[in-house]
Amino acid sequence: MARREAELVAAFVRLADTLVDDYDPMDLVQYLLDRAVELLPPADNGAVLLVDEHGDLQVFASTDETARWLELLQLQSRNGPCLQSYRTAERVVTEDLKRDRERWPEFADTAYEQGLRSVYALPLRLRDDRLGAMNLFSTDPEAHLSDDDLAVGQALADIAAIALLRARQLADTRTVNNQLQTALQSRIVIEQAKGVLSAQGELHPETAFAALRGYARHHRRRLPELSRDVVERSVDAAEVLAFAAARAGER
Repeated sequence: MARREAELVAAFVRLADTLVDDYDPMDLVQYLLDRAVELLPPADNGAVLLVDEHGDLQVFASTDETARWLELLQLQSRNGPCLQSYRTAERVVTEDLKRDRERWPEFADTAYEQGLRSVYALPLRLRDDRLGAMNLFSTDPEAHLSDDDLAVGQALADIAAIALLRARQLADTRTVNNQLQTALQSRIVIEQAKGVLSAQGELHPETAFAALRGYARHHRRRLPELSRDVVERSVDAAEVLAFAAARAGER
């Protein structure tokens, strides 16, 4: 079985986990986003926007600080490919940001200055339900995602949407909204943990985020829970930093 096919099968297996009520929406969406970036070169990074209980979009998951910052830029300017994808529930593709700058001038100019050349926004939706959008960014001016690539990316976005909508069948609306709101709020804890690691290790926030995620994956910990433990000092930040340094030395 080809690697991409194997990863898609694994993603559907993860979807099956949502048939029970004990699963972490944030962990699942982050997993699907990571797979999208990994399986769809030339995508370099990505992020997911999710609508909250008040109908506002929030950054729900990201592969790095650059992607997260670009999503925040779209939210602040209220304009950008990811927002357009959410609003229209359609795929939005721009393979040349400089050429398409009139569509989203503030976002396009800033993203171009950061080295990005193309953006692929995929809606998180199922029928009439719109939950958000997944953004994939590329710095390669020559290579672009093919129609088959985009179909794979949309499949992963659809799995995320199905999983999140499945939660509504497992509990009443208020409970689900609280669950998603808790997941969004966990981003605050993650940011705090990144700050702890950045300060103690004198690291760039993106490097601190990579260390945190690497430790969580290796020890099979949920990222929000580990982040809370780091902030509350029940997990020593030095241990996380030492683990990241050891893994880097193995490469």
